[in-house]
Amino acid sequence: MSKLPERRDESLGGYIVHGVPFPVDTSPEALAFLKKMSPIEIEQEYRITYLLSYGQDSAWFAGLANRKLLGSREPASGYTYANPRGHDMTSGSETEWVDITHRQARVHAFTVCYFGSEEFLPETPFVLALIEIEAVNTLLLTRLMGVDPLHPALDWIGMPVKPRFLRNSKLKPTDIYFTPA
Repeated sequence: MSKLPERRDESLGGYIVHGVPFPVDTSPEALAFLKKMSPIEIEQEYRITYLLSYGQDSAWFAGLANRKLLGSREPASGYTYANPRGHDMTSGSETEWVDITHRQARVHAFTVCYFGSEEFLPETPFVLALIEIEAVNTLLLTRLMGVDPLHPALDWIGMPVKPRFLRNSKLKPTDIYFTPA
């Protein structure tokens, strides 16, 4: 019969703790100090590997990686979405992919973002725009580049724009952006 370990093996685990306050006297009166103690905070790197599947939207991201903007069209009605959509929202029927890369596009609305998520924070301020695309029934929310976010202008509304793609795709919606045509 093997002997069971009497101690747990220890490692530093990436951080070392020094001088955590604790009273030498452990009487109830001395331990009352702990209620007034500031919380102990530990900063440590947190990393997780996450497997994300784009599922039925994979073709849309493959299109962006190949400098193509695909729309989703409901075959019976012709209703076309600028975003990937596997099924029509009204009938529930399966949609088909259509290339909308070279269709005329215009700015429908925009906003200047002075704050953003961690990924976009270094780029603030930046312009987000809703883009109207010829013969597409929905708008595409995307970045508008080539305009000065510090001097927004109402004449950007209706401005013709063209799609641009990141040279090195990250397989994210931000692989596409628009600039003035």
